Amino acid sequence: MLPPVNSARLRYLDWTRGLAALIMLQGHVFHSFTRTDLRGAGPYIFSQFLGGLAPAIFLFLTGITMAFRMDSDERRGLGPGARVVSALRRARYLLVIAFLFRIQLWLFSLPWGTWSSILKVDVLNCMALAGAAFSVMAVFRTAERARLCAVLGLATAAASPLISMLDWSGAPTLMKNYVAPDYLFFSFFPWAAFFAFGLSAGSVIRLLRDDQMDRAMQWAGLIGAGLIVGGRYFADLPYSLYSKSDFWLDSPELTLIKLGVVLWVLPFAFLWTRYAANIGWSPVRQLGKTSLLVYWVHIELVYGRWLGSWKESLDNMQVAELTAVVIGLMMAISVVKTSSRKWSGMPAAVRWYPFTSRAN
Repeated sequence: MLPPVNSARLRYLDWTRGLAALIMLQGHVFHSFTRTDLRGAGPYIFSQFLGGLAPAIFLFLTGITMAFRMDSDERRGLGPGARVVSALRRARYLLVIAFLFRIQLWLFSLPWGTWSSILKVDVLNCMALAGAAFSVMAVFRTAERARLCAVLGLATAAASPLISMLDWSGAPTLMKNYVAPDYLFFSFFPWAAFFAFGLSAGSVIRLLRDDQMDRAMQWAGLIGAGLIVGGRYFADLPYSLYSKSDFWLDSPELTLIKLGVVLWVLPFAFLWTRYAANIGWSPVRQLGKTSLLVYWVHIELVYGRWLGSWKESLDNMQVAELTAVVIGLMMAISVVKTSSRKWSGMPAAVRWYPFTSRAN
């Protein structure tokens, strides 16, 4: 029988996920509604830079929860093959969610939408592919997985410029979209690196006792600082190991800088939820508990036809005000979701764990 999971240890994961949701919301609202002549100015650029951190956090946290699942399967006595199958089933659920999401967006866009939009490679698709590709890590014990997945994350980041340099002209378009770095899609390279790093971090967390968490979070912050400084230093060098690399697209340095930021956010969330605001309702954690629902609804609201007359027509102050309204609406939907008994019958695929901190 598994030892009980201390829910207090998981509050910081919900809080981190909620922060990512807030970053995502503001980034998408600014992207959809800011006037085109304002997109070269500071507020928009800063908004989009912050928004680029949200997918990294979501992928990292999904890797953590996948690691929890692998560890739980191991403790239940499942064999290596059964553990891999269990991980593949979770990846399959993610893929189902991804396609249900795209199908809904397509249906709501008719008669102007095209069916090919269903095949767009979004962050959920990337999660599914990463989960399937790294499911083999379930054959290893938790301590081994912590080391191996860190190496896999580094290898994925390091290989990204090389994948970009390959000739993809003869490859199927869908395959290219899933694998090769592209500004329009969440491809395996380099985004899956965050999933692998999350698998490593989640494995470490499951190996630690509760009284070891404070020290572990201190180390996470120190490692994160080193990654940010080191990544920036190597990105500024006048020479590179790669004959061609785009910093904002496939650079390993950018991946490590983002990972460093994630490793700063996680300890802050841990300290905040344990020592500063560990009692009572938290609006950030509330969003984190329902971030899949928030993601699903806000994409339709922000990019759908509902506010079409405002698209690319608002100034920075108007977009900021609209961002506050969208966040308030998502918060209300989140509260209704967690408080209403009507939601208890929601299909399991929609309630599944990638956007929650369920460990079992």
